[in-house]
Order: sequence, then C-alpha cells, then structure tokens
Amino acid sequence: MTHQSGRHFLQIPGPTNVPDRVLRAIDNATVDHRGPEFQRMSREVLAGLKEVFRTRSPVVVFPASGTGAWEAALVNTLSPGDRVLMVETGHFATLWQNMAQKLGLAPEFIKGDWRHGADPAAIEARLAEDAKREIKAVCVVHNETSTGVTSRIAEVRKAIDRAGHPALFMVDTISSLASIDYRHDEWGVDVTVAGSQKGLMLPPGLSFNAVSGKALAAAKGAKLPRSYWNWEEMIAANRDGWFPYTPATNLLYGLRVALRMLLEEEGLENVFRRHDRHAEAARRAVRAWGLEIFCASPAEYSGSLTAVLMPGGAGEIEFRRVVLEHFNLSLGSGLSRLRDKVFRIGHLGDFNDLMLCGTLCGIEMGLALAGVPHRKGGVAAAMDYLAGGAAAGEKARAAA
Repeated sequence: MTHQSGRHFLQIPGPTNVPDRVLRAIDNATVDHRGPEFQRMSREVLAGLKEVFRTRSPVVVFPASGTGAWEAALVNTLSPGDRVLMVETGHFATLWQNMAQKLGLAPEFIKGDWRHGADPAAIEARLAEDAKREIKAVCVVHNETSTGVTSRIAEVRKAIDRAGHPALFMVDTISSLASIDYRHDEWGVDVTVAGSQKGLMLPPGLSFNAVSGKALAAAKGAKLPRSYWNWEEMIAANRDGWFPYTPATNLLYGLRVALRMLLEEEGLENVFRRHDRHAEAARRAVRAWGLEIFCASPAEYSGSLTAVLMPGGAGEIEFRRVVLEHFNLSLGSGLSRLRDKVFRIGHLGDFNDLMLCGTLCGIEMGLALAGVPHRKGGVAAAMDYLAGGAAAGEKARAAA
C-alpha cells in the first residue's frame, strides 16, 4: 500500500475519534477489580453516567456493544410471545426488530420510509386500538444512524400517555447519547440503550441500560432467559461499586476521563450546542453542493450525522473509495436498502470546527475527482457559518 502521511480522518458516525486523554487513561496498568482503587473509580463512573442519561435510576454497564444493550433491554423485561410495538425508521431499527423475533417475542413493525422519524400519531393510534393491552413495550430508535433522522422522543411519550397505555417505553440512544439532548427521566423512558463508541468518545466495548422503576418491576415477572444480561445481579453489586463478573476495567478508566470532559469541562448543554452547530454547518455545505439531505424533515435533523443522497445515479461506494484513497478520509456507507445510495458524514464526539472543515474539504475534492455532479462552494458555505458563530461568541465574551 502507498504510505499516507498525516492523520486519518475517521468521519463515520461511530466509532468516533477517541481523545488522546481517554486513550492514555485506557493505557494505564490494569488494577484489581475488587480493590479500593477500582471501587472509587466505579462509583464516580456510575454517578457520572446518571448525569449523562439525566436520570436518578440505575445505569447498568455491560462489557458489550450496543447490540448487547438491545438484548438486555428486551430479556430483562419481557416474556416469550409478548407483543412489542416497534417503528421502522432505518437499518438499526430493523435489526432491533429482527432481534426481538429471534428472542421469541412478537414484534409489530410500524412501516416507515426511512426519511422520517417515529410518528407519534401512528403510535398513539395503534396503542388506542390495543383494548386488551397485549402490547407490552414500545421500542423507538432516537437517532437512526443509517439515515441521520432523529425521532421526537418527548412527543412519543405524550402519545403513549394520551392512549392511556401501560406499555414500557424503550429508546435506543446509541448514536445520540452525549451528542443530542436526551432526558431519560423527564421523557418517561423505561429503558434507554446506549454504547460507548460514539458521543461518549470511547472505543467500542461498553454498553448501557438506564432502567426506570417500572422496568425493574417488570423484570421481576419477565420470563425470557437471562444470565449474563441480568440487571438484578449488576445493580446489587453496583450499589457498593462492584460488578458481579469481571468488568472492562481499562475501558472504565477511559470512561471516567470522558465523563469529566463532558460534564465538568465542557458541560452537556455546550456539548449539545457544539453538535447542533457542526450539524448545521455540514447541512449548509450539502445544500451549497446542490445535493440532497436524506432526512426529509428539518424538525428531525440529526446533530450526530448527516446522510447525503448521491445524485444522478452516482454510487457512494466508488465515491467513498476515491475519498479514502486520495485524502485518507473515511465516510459512512449506505446500509442495507441505502447501499450505494447515500454517504454519511459523522460529526459527533471529540470534534471541532477545523476537523469539520477538513472533512468537508475532502468531500468537496472527492466529489470532483469521482465525477459526482455537484456545485462548488460547500466548504465556503460551512466556513462562513462557523466563522459567523465564532465572531458572535467572541463579541459575547468581550461584553461579559
């Protein structure tokens, strides 16, 4: 292979770039996971996670990918044959539905076009029809990583309440937690699913369930088999800062640093504003290029990523190959039914203005090299927006 100097631009929507400080923390010597040093660290991490999820309820940590957290959410609360209402918002919502089937549940999929988020009205109507209350859970993906579409979780909660339905409410925040505003308690979510490799700025390997009291009560009567995924043993051990089996010790050390960066140094509200700003800059670049944002509703634009439709029959596979080969830039691919139809720009995690500009520059040069129909000026449009925001911030600081 030809040597490529400089850094690799990893701009897929996860795994994201891991800050050097987090990598150095992970590189620390492994400690006794039953000793006092680990216990102190564990207590800090578990408390910090509650702040990120915005909950007072337990947050369970598994050594797993987000897929494991999906499974844990289902097997801890449901029984074989239980009906589960799910919404087709994209590739990952479909995978969660497939998992529910494999586990012996009876998922009902509200069909979607992948360009819109979950429809609260459709969920309310279906729950209102369920006179016998056979539906035991409603499962929604907050930010669909394959499409760049964000569902309105607070509105879905209101829809469930209007229907007067007792179903559990489960939400996947794998590509939104610590990037897009999310409120487990305030929005009445019973199980929130998340992973370490996106907004939390870690490598893959940790997954999470934030668990409400209602979900814990449901777990007492749930009949699906579980051992590794059992919440009860985890929560009991976590009360004193321990784990019932060997945890991913070094990843937890990295998580402690990441939580300090998010909560103490930048602050979650500033994190959300930063992601919103970079997302808007990316969208302005896409529009200036004359390309189409895949998400059809501005109210559902994602702060984590932007999916872009390929124009005029051009394929994203060849375009991404050109960008990687010439500029050492990795962009997200189109998944399943979107294969060779969209590319995805990840702008989440440890990310700043110059990193975004470099990413967009690589895309604009790549569009030209790959012969993709477009207009020039996307990078300039993004730069104008970012510079304007920076100037406004400087004036505000001077006035203060």
